[in-house]
Amino acid sequence: MDESLLTQVIAIQNDVRAAFGWTYEDDVQSAKELEKLFQSSQPLGVSHWSKEARQRTLHRLQDDLSKARHVVLVGAAAAKDELMQKWPDGTVYIAADGAVGAFPEGVSPLCVVTDLDGAEHLDRAAADGVTLVVHAHGDNQHRWEKLIPQWADNGQPPLVLTHQTNESYDGMHNPGGFTDGDRAACLLHWLDIDLSKVELIGFSTGRVGPWSGSTDEEQKIRKLSWMQTILTCLNDDFSRFIGDK
Repeated sequence: MDESLLTQVIAIQNDVRAAFGWTYEDDVQSAKELEKLFQSSQPLGVSHWSKEARQRTLHRLQDDLSKARHVVLVGAAAAKDELMQKWPDGTVYIAADGAVGAFPEGVSPLCVVTDLDGAEHLDRAAADGVTLVVHAHGDNQHRWEKLIPQWADNGQPPLVLTHQTNESYDGMHNPGGFTDGDRAACLLHWLDIDLSKVELIGFSTGRVGPWSGSTDEEQKIRKLSWMQTILTCLNDDFSRFIGDK
């Protein structure tokens, strides 16, 4: 991991807050409350949601990604036929939030990076035991407060917890990033994965993908511009994967 690059992509989070008029305090509040929910040795009665178990989940994810020959990040504009093409042996996949719905039967991501906009697609992933990298920010506390207890009762998927503040929270991480798609790429960088073996599909700056949750389209397009900024900050080569339609 390049520490200076990590500092840079985390700093962009402040620029994004300023651009959209969001408050740092709201991000802190959501992160604090999520940390509190997961403080016990069996959060919501699930032993593999403890801090130690979540760290083991993160290490397994890092190990699988390190061993992979090819990593495909799947964004919200992905088409199912893109995932059904012939990929190189040793390919693994990461889904950005609702893009997990684009996966055909028999193909599963290593994890879903999500701020919980993905609706029923996330519920299916949780029921299938897919690792969820769950993000806390100021505008999604109501969603994680609803969904995480539901998953405790149905699926109990392995979890990793992330946030977007400059604070430290026990068992939570800030790898940088803003949208689920670019945060997935930031996660790879933070885990010291070689970004030259990473391919992006379903990443567009010009339209809202079919796997996005319900959203303000104009605002979403603005968010996608920031996504592009972060992705190209991580790796100039990512620009060739980002469409404008």
